[in-house]
Amino acid sequence: MEEKNVKTGGLKNFLEIPYAKLEELNLKAKARGESASQAVLEKEYTEYLRKEKRIKAVTLCFTDIEGRLHMLDYDKEFLLDSLSNLTFDGSSIRGFTPQHESDLRLEIDWASIRYLPSDVFGPGKVIFFASVLNRDRTPYHSDFRSQLKLYTSILKHKENYTAYAACEIEGFVVDGINAEQSYAENGGFKLISSGGYYHSLPMDKLRMFIDSAAEAQRAMGFKNEKDHPEVAPSQFEMNYSYAEVVRAADNVQLYKLVCRQIARKFGMTATFLPKPITGINGSGMHTNFSISKNGKNIFHDPKGADNLSKIAWDFIYKLLNHAPDICLILNSSVNSYRRLDPHFEAPNQIKVSAIDRGSMIRIPIGNERTARIELRSVAPDANPYLVLYTMLKTGMEGQKLQKDNGKRERVRTLPDNINDAIADFKSSKFIAQILSEDSKEKFAAFKQVAADRSPKALGAKVKESEIIYHHEVTNQLLWNNF
Repeated sequence: MEEKNVKTGGLKNFLEIPYAKLEELNLKAKARGESASQAVLEKEYTEYLRKEKRIKAVTLCFTDIEGRLHMLDYDKEFLLDSLSNLTFDGSSIRGFTPQHESDLRLEIDWASIRYLPSDVFGPGKVIFFASVLNRDRTPYHSDFRSQLKLYTSILKHKENYTAYAACEIEGFVVDGINAEQSYAENGGFKLISSGGYYHSLPMDKLRMFIDSAAEAQRAMGFKNEKDHPEVAPSQFEMNYSYAEVVRAADNVQLYKLVCRQIARKFGMTATFLPKPITGINGSGMHTNFSISKNGKNIFHDPKGADNLSKIAWDFIYKLLNHAPDICLILNSSVNSYRRLDPHFEAPNQIKVSAIDRGSMIRIPIGNERTARIELRSVAPDANPYLVLYTMLKTGMEGQKLQKDNGKRERVRTLPDNINDAIADFKSSKFIAQILSEDSKEKFAAFKQVAADRSPKALGAKVKESEIIYHHEVTNQLLWNNF
């Protein structure tokens, strides 16, 4: 029997929306999410889902403590009938509940809807992010999307503060599907381009990947600004507009997902390992951050040093003071410490500068609207919710670095290996204060298990273990082959 065309109302008449219309819908949904309550949005979107017969399933996303994105597809009718009781087995997620108390709940964040490009995700689906809740519907302490959302709501209620972020996420495209999982048998990674910034020509593999990924991101409402190859061969970066911090972290997860999907269509792998190949620049996730009050950017002061306000400078000095404590959160894999190499523009110095790109924090040129700080020492494989939660809570509640102006200051540097970072993290009382003792112990334990699978000294060569046991790469088969 001949299969009918799905776009002409045939056997599979599922929703497929042109890219231009997708962008319009997603930008409209974003604006609506910023102005309407969850109750109003739930009513509107449940009505939409009931009426739109061409939607077959709804994808719900959440992120574990290490930063892996998890997706569950719910049959639309089942979802609508079960909104008050969406449960899942938390014991199957690393860093969530133990087996004897495994059930957790999901609560849809109705403001997070994204209409999806069907050529990337398949037809007939929409996607929402969800908060993980305990049985009693309180936010689950190891779901840092929930914790970030809760903390931002407290700051909004108490101070009328809104935190914004934009993450500049670098990655590499390498040849072959599942190239990370096949790293050992393939003898390493094979780059698909030898050019850098200005040497990747139109219609070559790298440019075609960047063009396709950027088109999908624009359609999903990212409001892209710059899409380009990066300094290293086969490296890319696609910059997009700032957003409120919870949505900014959602954007990081979707950005990486889209890049991986597009690369796979080309027979390649998009990897966000911080340093997949030695001898060339690694990948970072420079995190631009600011706070506004009553619509005004309170990080800006035209009379302040580098046009930053006292609030911004206090925020900076708290981050610098707690830099050793939080380093493991910002650089959470064995491989990420290869990137903190001063020979490759590495931001490993615990200091702030408007010009020195080796500084952990940089102050970009800004005005009343764009004044911000840039935390450069964040790796692209870090949990974005945990990073932004930690930044925000440290900047608001940490202790300031005390400067001794009478002496020449010694420049401190971040740890150059994960074992030292774990030791700093575990000995920090401040980390237990902002994360909870349980989440601190969980996170440290997972990082230690990964560290124990690699040599303590990084050496000059990327080891197989730091790739295949990486938290974004491993699966049960690889992990249990150790």
